[in-house]
Amino acid sequence: MKTVKIYQLNHLSPRQFQHCKAAQMEAAQVWDACMEAHKAARLTHAPWPGRDALQKTTKGRFALHSQSVQMIVAAFLANIETTHKLRQSHPHMQMKYPWRTKRFYPVKWPAQAVSKEHGRVVLPMGKHRPSLVLLIDLPETSGACSLVWNNGFELHVCVEIAQAEKAPGTAQATVDLGEIHLAAVTTNTGAAMIVTGRGIRSLKHLRSKQLGKIAKKQSRCKKYSRRWKKLQRAKNKQCRRSERRIRDVRHKATRQVIDFCVEHQVGTLFIGNPHGVRDKNNGRHHNQRMALWEYGKDIDYLTHKSKAAHIMSFSGSERGTSSRCPVCGHRHKPKGRNWACRHCQFSGHRDLVGSVNMHQLSFGFARDVSSFLHVSTSAWLVQAK
Repeated sequence: MKTVKIYQLNHLSPRQFQHCKAAQMEAAQVWDACMEAHKAARLTHAPWPGRDALQKTTKGRFALHSQSVQMIVAAFLANIETTHKLRQSHPHMQMKYPWRTKRFYPVKWPAQAVSKEHGRVVLPMGKHRPSLVLLIDLPETSGACSLVWNNGFELHVCVEIAQAEKAPGTAQATVDLGEIHLAAVTTNTGAAMIVTGRGIRSLKHLRSKQLGKIAKKQSRCKKYSRRWKKLQRAKNKQCRRSERRIRDVRHKATRQVIDFCVEHQVGTLFIGNPHGVRDKNNGRHHNQRMALWEYGKDIDYLTHKSKAAHIMSFSGSERGTSSRCPVCGHRHKPKGRNWACRHCQFSGHRDLVGSVNMHQLSFGFARDVSSFLHVSTSAWLVQAK
């Protein structure tokens, strides 16, 4: 299977930096051309342009490699298809087709266009145009590349990795995602584990404080002055550093979840999707915490790692699982991290209760909680370091 490896391009020369910037601006013009053609077809009620029509419209017009242009066209058509499906299945989302012009857009190269030679990678920009040369030693299993701006240029490289030949076992497990505890996992064999997410929370809090200090200094400067630009570079540097640290902790935390599933021979994994937690207004402090909770990335990381371990994973709603007693079914909203039932006197960790109740939603049967009465107090808390 394939994964993506990220290379930071922190040591670009001014000429290389301008070359990358010009390439992304050219890619944005390709996107805008596709957007204008599709918008004109919608307004005139004409047939929507397909791949052949858009490739003919963009052919030879832009200073990019021909296959890079084709990949942008394919990405645009995928966006159109996804938007069309969401407009039909979720009309309340009021999704719009692409309508806003872009200034920059990631540049993509397929595997056959990328040239690796003597510790460097050569990315073609089209006939009679100088190629983009980066001093990066790519692995032999590398493939397609993308030039991405993320508070600094990055090269995202598709790399082939090994995949498990068969599933670890036939056990079933559920994962309850959280903002304080990143994941609470329980299996139908009576095992449980909690992975804390306080490290990620503290890194985000530190980032917000540091960016606030820089923004306060920047507000006293004239925009685009030398000092303003210096502070902006410091802000970008802090954002890049925080994102790398958060991404590293998230990878380690989700890796511990999958290793736990492999150890306990899990073959099927259900990942609860807490979509909707941001809809309720609970004050600016709680709203900020919810806005910074990137549970979508947790789901993506767990899905990708479970695929590499040959574990079948799927996601769905977890609504109501944290407010129901797994023994008697009584409902009430818990306070604190411990869940105590007022009817049957059952008590257990709040996140583990949510994970246990997901077994009925995901696998269609109520899990035997006799073993959970034991693991709720003996489950170990793991901190990703």
